Amino acid sequence: MLKNIVEVVNGILWGQNLLVWLLIGAGLFFSLKTKFVQLRLFKEMVKLLTKGNNQRKNGVTSFQAFCISTASRVGAGNLVGVVAAVSVGGAGSIFWMWLMAIIGSASAFAETTLAIIYRERNKEGKFVGGPAFFLSKGLGQKWLGVLFVISALICWAGVMQVVSNSVTESFRVAFGADELVVTIVVILLTGIVIFGRGDKISPLLSKLVPLMSAFYLLVVLFIVVKNITLIPGLISDIISQALGFKQAVGGTLGAVVMNGVKRGLFSNEAGSGSAPCAAASADVDHPATQGLLQALGVFVDTILICTATALVMLLADIDKTNLMGMEFLQESFRYHVGDWGVTFIAIMLFLFSFSTVLGIMFYAKNNIVFLSEREIFQKGFKVLMLIMLFQGGMQQNFFIWSLADFGIGLMTIVNLIGIFLLSKKVEECLEDYEKNVVGAESAKESAAVEGL
Repeated sequence: MLKNIVEVVNGILWGQNLLVWLLIGAGLFFSLKTKFVQLRLFKEMVKLLTKGNNQRKNGVTSFQAFCISTASRVGAGNLVGVVAAVSVGGAGSIFWMWLMAIIGSASAFAETTLAIIYRERNKEGKFVGGPAFFLSKGLGQKWLGVLFVISALICWAGVMQVVSNSVTESFRVAFGADELVVTIVVILLTGIVIFGRGDKISPLLSKLVPLMSAFYLLVVLFIVVKNITLIPGLISDIISQALGFKQAVGGTLGAVVMNGVKRGLFSNEAGSGSAPCAAASADVDHPATQGLLQALGVFVDTILICTATALVMLLADIDKTNLMGMEFLQESFRYHVGDWGVTFIAIMLFLFSFSTVLGIMFYAKNNIVFLSEREIFQKGFKVLMLIMLFQGGMQQNFFIWSLADFGIGLMTIVNLIGIFLLSKKVEECLEDYEKNVVGAESAKESAAVEGL
């Protein structure tokens, strides 16, 4: 019976693209509501990334919160998801990924800002929050908050399986490694971090995410420079195939658009309610501060990492006919940099996936607190996650994967209900930020210039 319910709901949310249209609508709504804050204040976002990141006693720094949520965004989806988009939608799908990043970042700003406004302190005095809290406190509907938490935990349990399976498959292709050995290593490393004393996740991710992203982008930059003469033609192909007459006549334009839209939306998670669970822990002086940083995280995920992955594949002159999944990406890197490219991708996937696992554990911690602060529930979920990592590493379980789709679908809908109904709060908060923070800084800068 459960399987039938999951299949029916997934058929509506995913098969009919209902979720995609809801997320597009949310992105457009908040882009207009905030007068395209993601473009107007882009310079402010970049400035905030390095501003005021000294550790505070009440929570993680804004940069650590940015890294935790980015860790979940910049995961296996940046590799596997982009491979799927390019495989089905071709070069044109990348254009729609870019567009969705721009639109979706407004939703990311809204949900994160609300998470800061309605957050609470746990028994240790640390900030906790997320959609469950603003649904309960902002709308006075605790049952919606409970529904969000349950949906999220179902989703994240399933994602653990997907991530673990991707890692073992990648290491099998690259090194011929045994699935059991790889799985045990992943579980041990994860267990050491999540069962250790104190908060090890935020400090680790604040170092791991920038390093792994920079390393990956550096190798891609080398490939792009090596093929620099092909870039103008490739950009032309991306745009022409995204809007092309040829694709429309051939009946494939819909596949190009929808695959780019789907991969863009679900890679950066804007609107799903995941990232605010980490962002709410940041000890910041104004809610919009973290909202802007999370909007920037969407750009980092899609415009930088996803585009980098796509360029490597599109610039590879190889027979793509029988290449699927990670093998497609690994062979593309092999074409550009030799056999070590296969090893490189296996290592990158491991790092991206490991960071995703830790990011999800941080999300889950804040959501479980909403239900109960008893430590036994935190430990129980950690054990469950290790079990899911083990099962996913050893074999594919398509029902669990469907359950993950079911979970993210429900949590996204519940989250969107909250941010739509509380949109006035988002608008007021942004107005206050621009008037009292951005305006004050501009006045100081003008006074300093006049004083010279």
